Amino acid sequence: MARARGRQIIAGLDVGTTKICCVIAEWAPPGGLDIVGIGVSPSRGLRKGVVVNIDSTVESIKQAVAEAEQMAGIEIASVVAGVAGGHIRGLNSRGVVAVSGKHREVSQADIDRALEAAKAVNLPQDREVIHVLPQAFVVDDQDGVKEPLGMSGVRLEVEVHLVTGAVTSVQNVIRSVNRAGLQVQDLVLEPLASAEAVVSAEEKELGVLLVDLGGGTTDVALFRDGAVWYTGILPLGGDHISNDIAVGLRTPTADAEELKKRHGCALTALVREDETIDVPSVGGRKPRQLSRQILSEIVQPRVEEIFTLVARDLARAGLQDVASAGVVVTGGTSIMHGVPELAEQVFDLPVRRGLPTGVGGLADVVQSPIYSTAVGLGLYSARGRKGAAPLDGSEGPLGERFRAWLARMF
Repeated sequence: MARARGRQIIAGLDVGTTKICCVIAEWAPPGGLDIVGIGVSPSRGLRKGVVVNIDSTVESIKQAVAEAEQMAGIEIASVVAGVAGGHIRGLNSRGVVAVSGKHREVSQADIDRALEAAKAVNLPQDREVIHVLPQAFVVDDQDGVKEPLGMSGVRLEVEVHLVTGAVTSVQNVIRSVNRAGLQVQDLVLEPLASAEAVVSAEEKELGVLLVDLGGGTTDVALFRDGAVWYTGILPLGGDHISNDIAVGLRTPTADAEELKKRHGCALTALVREDETIDVPSVGGRKPRQLSRQILSEIVQPRVEEIFTLVARDLARAGLQDVASAGVVVTGGTSIMHGVPELAEQVFDLPVRRGLPTGVGGLADVVQSPIYSTAVGLGLYSARGRKGAAPLDGSEGPLGERFRAWLARMF
């Protein structure tokens, strides 16, 4: 955590496919967060959430960080970075250990050993555990224990959700941030960060599905009983909608993006029949006037496909009936008219659009779904600082191995 004139500063860096966003916040005990700076720059070095050009990514990071630093009047040295991409996999696991204390009292060492046991799954060489997220503990036959510390028992079990990623893809994010002159203080899966900013504790307890619709990926997290039960990253997002519009209406990609933002609607039923839009043509031809319904008929199938794939993945995991509190959609693409209404039809659940909450300072400036991940990264870090257990029960996001690797490389 960078310190500036006695102030404790947290910086969240959302390394996205369409934009890189840096949010600088001041940590105000007991656990409050005041936004003091925001910087956004177009992202040109990522594809589907994965770094494909380090130099371009470094430039974009520098630009976003410089903008945030200028607004905050503070220089930062480290960031909490978000990680996403199609290489991310989530799985549920469990670990069992014998309670080792002489009075058969569960100690922190026992909890750590149980988490280590749950982490010991067979992973290919090129994959690394990013998060170990405890769901519930079982002490002897007593299940559903949230905090086993100090309880008496002989056997301790833990159920966890493991998030794994491709080592090289994660290293490329770390390397890009390092080359921009910053340290990576922590790495957090982006949907978990977004959930910190837009999902309430009550929703997490009851069961809620978070769908973060980004530019290159759609990030998903399912919560139940206050814990994470499912995470997934779909390599589909707003860029694919823009591409569909560019092809379907024969218009340049930049204009397709603008049409999507200004006139896009994810549900054709919400568009009036008499509404028209001007569509720029390629090759210097004259713009054409088309019905807005035609645009909507291109957008709706793609958004519907994204939600249907999410629903199918949940059904495959046997979790389709878990989200009692409904669905929260966030991310830049969720701003589009008709997205919550279409999601309600696909999931058959109540849906709301999620905006960042729980922060002070320049809170009004970040009142948009596009800032959910960056604000959430700051909140996630602050939550760890409050003395609450950070969501990953491991020694750090990627442990000492990465630090050793980085020390060798640089």
